[in-house]
Amino acid sequence: MVAQNKVVPRLKSVYQEKIISALKTEFNYANVMEIPKLEKVVVSIGLGEYIQNHKALEFAQNDLAKITGQKPIVIRAKKSIANFKLRKGMPIGLKVTLRGDQMYHFLDRLISLALPRIRDFRGVSNRAFDQRGNYTIGLKEQLIFPEISYDKIDKVRGMNITLVTTAKTNEESFALLKHFGMPFRK
Repeated sequence: MVAQNKVVPRLKSVYQEKIISALKTEFNYANVMEIPKLEKVVVSIGLGEYIQNHKALEFAQNDLAKITGQKPIVIRAKKSIANFKLRKGMPIGLKVTLRGDQMYHFLDRLISLALPRIRDFRGVSNRAFDQRGNYTIGLKEQLIFPEISYDKIDKVRGMNITLVTTAKTNEESFALLKHFGMPFRK
């Protein structure tokens, strides 16, 4: 049996070597288990255009699979809404939940490659925290990811990226993401 060398994600090793000790001194944690960590990353796309264009689901699935490296699940409507021509069970979105090494690889690509490619980028908002220490970024186009080719897309779509942490407050979560290298606005 041959042992394979597993590649440890860069941000995971940075978290273990530097961020844990920095947060411990910054917030005076008594126990190592109190230190906040990244739990999961949820990437979702809304597909309101599916009602007019049924091919949109397939294109969005391919784009999201390329970006995250994981097959997305289809979110379906829970009830019918006549004004939106929406029936119960129709696809209205896609979602991917990343955990473990895939989560760290995706976050590294988001911070170091994708976000700097946004036109007139001055940093992400530091107000997008919920009261439980989670952070959500709304992106206007999928083209900022290097995996997506401009020639192969049918339409520019936005997406939401939620970083779920174990932090109890927004300040702890802000400090955690700042240490990861999240480019917050000044």
